[in-house]
Amino acid sequence: MTVLPVAHETQTRKADHLRICLEGPVQCAQITTGLERYRFTHCCLPELDYQDIDLGTTFLDHPLGAPLLISSMTGGTEEAHQINRRLATVAQRFGLAMGVGSQRVGVENPALMETFSVRSLAPDIVLLANLGAVQLNYGYGLDQCRRVVEKLEANALILHLNPLQEAVQTGGDTNFKGLLSKIELLCAALPVPVIAKEVGNGISAPMVRRLIEAGIAAVDVAGAGGTSWARVESERAQDAHQRRLGQTFGEWGLPTADCIVQARQVAPTLPLIASGGLRHGLDAAKAIALGADLAGLAMPFLRAANESEAAVTALAEVLMAEIKTVLFCTGQGTVAGLRTVGVLEALKR
Repeated sequence: MTVLPVAHETQTRKADHLRICLEGPVQCAQITTGLERYRFTHCCLPELDYQDIDLGTTFLDHPLGAPLLISSMTGGTEEAHQINRRLATVAQRFGLAMGVGSQRVGVENPALMETFSVRSLAPDIVLLANLGAVQLNYGYGLDQCRRVVEKLEANALILHLNPLQEAVQTGGDTNFKGLLSKIELLCAALPVPVIAKEVGNGISAPMVRRLIEAGIAAVDVAGAGGTSWARVESERAQDAHQRRLGQTFGEWGLPTADCIVQARQVAPTLPLIASGGLRHGLDAAKAIALGADLAGLAMPFLRAANESEAAVTALAEVLMAEIKTVLFCTGQGTVAGLRTVGVLEALKR
């Protein structure tokens, strides 16, 4: 069994990731989400009272106030703890779903698990625990997965899939061999649903099918077009070799819109999260119209939470208003109405 790295190395990496995401040039510059290739059909007479529009939905049988997920971001440092607390407080206020960053650092050092603990602030939200799937090849198993779920009091566990990030990361964990069978065993044994999530490079239709066969309960496609974790790792690389790898693969991945469409073609009823480069409520509404159940945003929430709880509140309010405006101006009274034929159209190239 591979020896787990000391916790302080993981904690340092967490701090680096926060700093670089907030300050560094880590956004995709050429590849886009693909959402700009679609537009809504405007309805000049919606026959609706704006005040009656309902943003409510459900995910994994849990009610939500809006189809929004505060995507997995951080934990493991005091700064991250403050960010998570601000996010959770606002998630509770508006009934949003929330994920936390990888809890590996908390497994390595249980004292740091507190930096993820937000259930006391958000007793009613859909809260998602998080570990890297590759850790199943580095000494992790059912016990560690159960631990992070229990410590967070989570409704489900995200297993994030990040082969490119690990390949670029100095000292990354790159043994992904045999992971699917281990994921299958975990899905069968863990008492909560397991969600497969990429980290910004997308999940293709064939992989969605294989993950479902392994027992995955939901998928977050997390496509390309937003933050590039290859660029993030390039910024913190300790040598020229890894730095160049990150720069070369900074635009790698499948656009978010393409991932949503492909996933829905092979899995029409799968609980589906769309994240990866979504920046406002119009993006979120397009993602939902293409087939997603939830729209996940990370960078906008991270920047707001780094500022203040008030900034997170303001962001949540404007995101919900943007989605509601899309519903109003397409003549739809509910989120499900966005999937009505003719509401969204692909632009001619």
